[in-house]
Parts: sequence; structure tokens; C-alpha cells
Amino acid sequence: MPEEVENSEEELVEEIDETEALRAENEELIDTLQRVKAEFDNYRKRAARDQASLVARAHERLVKELLPVLDDLERALGAAEQHEEAKLEDGVRLVHRSLADALSREGLAEIDTDGKFDPHVHEALLTQPSEAEEGSVIEVLQRGYKLGDRVLRPARVVVAGPTETPPDGDTT
Repeated sequence: MPEEVENSEEELVEEIDETEALRAENEELIDTLQRVKAEFDNYRKRAARDQASLVARAHERLVKELLPVLDDLERALGAAEQHEEAKLEDGVRLVHRSLADALSREGLAEIDTDGKFDPHVHEALLTQPSEAEEGSVIEVLQRGYKLGDRVLRPARVVVAGPTETPPDGDTT
């Protein structure tokens, strides 16, 4: 019987050692997970700061591009105060060109309105009978713009409808 007691004591010691080893491994894994969590939280915060910084720099660049337009507007307003109509018109044209150029450099492009109506980039406000091909754009009421591939504002257009046919028997 003493041999049986010795075997059970050895098994108990082995189980205790195995339990302690598993507990140590468990604590090590928990520690590793906590470190990974902390690193991920730091990464997320750093990425948010970087994103905010990038947005701020983009705004700064756009505002810097628009400052000359503001200067041109001030000059046009000065000409308007002096009632120099030719200078006022020239000033407004200069402002328009400056603003259009600044926005173009940022990737803004006017939507093409020649040809067929495209519901992805055009908004039909009216349909009018016309000699033009049915479904084609015959008038632009407000220009539309894209920034890259995204439509910022669709072009508001009048679309050609079927030509009006006189009622039967009317030949005038």
C-alpha cells in the first residue's frame, strides 16, 4: 500500500505542477493580450490625429488657393464704388476665372451637357417639345460639377421631348 500512496502523491504533485504551468501560461497570454490592446488603442488614436492633421492641411491648402480670389473681389468692389462699370465687369470676370482655376486645380470639372440625357449626371427639370432628338439636352439651367469621379451637383437641364403633332384634320 505505501507504493500506492507514493504513486498518488507523485500524480498529485504532477497535477499541481501542470496546473501551475497552465496558470503561468494563462497569465502570460493575458499580459500579451493587454499589451496588444494597448498598442491597438495607441494606433487608433495616432491614426485619428493623423487624419485630423491631413484634413486641416487640405483645408489650409484650399483656403490659400482662394485668397487671391478674395483679393480680386475686393478690387472689383473698389471699382464698383467708383462706378467704373467696365472695370467692374473686368473685375468680376477676373474673380470668376481665378475661382474656376483654383477649383479646377483641386479636381473640379464641369459635367458635359452635350448630347443625350444621362440620369447619373443630369437632373431633368423640364421636358419640352423640340426638333432635337428626343431625350437630348437642349438647355442647361444650372451647370453641374464633378470632383474626381463623384458628382457634387448634377447639371439641371431641359430635355427634348416628342414634337407636338397637330390634332387629326388640322393641317395648319
